[in-house]
Amino acid sequence: MRRTAVFAAIAALSLSASLAACATAHDAMADGASGGPTDLTLPAGDPAPPQARLYADCISQSVATGSFDRAGGFIRFRCDGAPARAFYDGLAAWSAKIGSEITVDGRTWRATQKVHKDLSGLDYCWHAPTANPAYGCTTVFNAGDFIRE
Repeated sequence: MRRTAVFAAIAALSLSASLAACATAHDAMADGASGGPTDLTLPAGDPAPPQARLYADCISQSVATGSFDRAGGFIRFRCDGAPARAFYDGLAAWSAKIGSEITVDGRTWRATQKVHKDLSGLDYCWHAPTANPAYGCTTVFNAGDFIRE
């Protein structure tokens, strides 16, 4: 069962990338930027890097527990416990490299991108030693207009 959820999460991530590319291509065609007929050939993909497992495990837990919501055009998937701790630990070197680790009020946040104003639209994890749960993550899927009311 868990393996099926992981594959479903990986498929969802792949679909996300494909849909983003389709939306961009659709906008270009609507603007008249395309000089020819629509090409629906999907480009070949590369093997997913090890970090993809962190996303898959978090999203799988989120789907299994119903811990997801909508914020504008985003779907936010939330996980905690072991998947969140693995993701948080996996972000250590990356967050240090890009300067996206922030500690506030005893909680340390690590984001997959540089935090400029706030965490909106970013994937991130946090650790708070005295909290229960002590680890949590949020991954964001940009569904765009399709998910808006």
